[in-house]
Amino acid sequence: MKQGASNLPGKPITILMADDDEDDRMLAREALEECRLANNLHFVQDGEELLDYLYHRGKFDSQTQSPRPGLILLDLNMPRKDGREALQEIKADPELRQIPVVVLTTSQAEEDIYRTYDLGANSYITKPVTFESLVEVMKILGRYWFEIVELPSED
Repeated sequence: MKQGASNLPGKPITILMADDDEDDRMLAREALEECRLANNLHFVQDGEELLDYLYHRGKFDSQTQSPRPGLILLDLNMPRKDGREALQEIKADPELRQIPVVVLTTSQAEEDIYRTYDLGANSYITKPVTFESLVEVMKILGRYWFEIVELPSED
């Protein structure tokens, strides 16, 4: 299988998850560990923190501590700045729009699905209810985003 520059063996892919629910973050970490994808996982709690991380502002000013993500997992319903607003800003920025954004949310509303795709989301996934289902989703996401598709280099 052909490997892209960001998919080279031994080079960790940074996954950035924006989710305000501490339990969801913990379960996602465990699910990613279960499928061996948690080697470089970072969390932010809302859209403001997500943009601060991406622009290296405030507590995220160190590029070493806040490396450019190869994939963003984005919840929609968060305080301060929600996922829809953050997604719109990310996809409007020529420096950030190449980062794949997977919406991972509890919302099943048709309006959210259409709107996030219109804003440039790469995928929309409704959060699974069981841990086993979440592990399976993370395995599929990992296989797809890190083994099958070609991603732009994180550099």
